[in-house]
Amino acid sequence: MKVKVFKLQDLALDWAVTTLEKPEACKYGVEDWRDQRKHTVVNGEYVYRWHQSWAQGGPIIEQERIELWGDGDEGWIAYDNLNPKQKGPTPLIAAMRCYVAGQLGDEVEIPEGFKEEAE
Repeated sequence: MKVKVFKLQDLALDWAVTTLEKPEACKYGVEDWRDQRKHTVVNGEYVYRWHQSWAQGGPIIEQERIELWGDGDEGWIAYDNLNPKQKGPTPLIAAMRCYVAGQLGDEVEIPEGFKEEAE
């Protein structure tokens, strides 16, 4: 199903980032990916938690040169020269939305299993 990037959160956002960073992890489907998230630990952290982990999302922010700033009560805004500006309640969510939108556009295809995290 097609979803606007600014609506992505939680697992749906992590799935979208994983399709860019580790596409091989998505090839067996949502349930396998969810299983990997629950049981695979690398460097002391569970994998594919881009929107929660600075160790995982931080290198993307640095690589893409995504800038962040607090927007008062609105949360955070992320942008760079190439990726569209995106908002989020945390800096990592805003930055990962910015990254996904810059790579895939304003709408992305996500599996039906993530419908709740994308509304």
